[in-house]
Amino acid sequence: MNILAYFIYLFITYIITVRVGWLFYRNGRIFILTLLRQNVPLTDAINKLLLTGYYLLNLGYTTLMISTWHTIITWTALLESIITMTGTILLTLALMHFFNMLVIYLISKKTTTFHHLKQ
Repeated sequence: MNILAYFIYLFITYIITVRVGWLFYRNGRIFILTLLRQNVPLTDAINKLLLTGYYLLNLGYTTLMISTWHTIITWTALLESIITMTGTILLTLALMHFFNMLVIYLISKKTTTFHHLKQ
């Protein structure tokens, strides 16, 4: 049953990773662009780095979570394992997203302070 759980979990994780990653990449660009005062090259570089880091973290985290699974014997254990692992990755992604937004916010404040000092 573990193989079935792996396939289901990988499918769910793939959908979440690709869909959410693309939404963050597309919609986050506008947010980052605003925070960085329309600095397009810096915005695009940060946005691409965030997407790459997001994909790499998801790939590594998914692999790590699969390696920690115990043997699944019942359908209830299968469902419980998939739900637990999916919930864990969703919480991790949410925390990572809020941390990234905090860092971008702090970068924008530093840029704003630098512009004020420069004038």
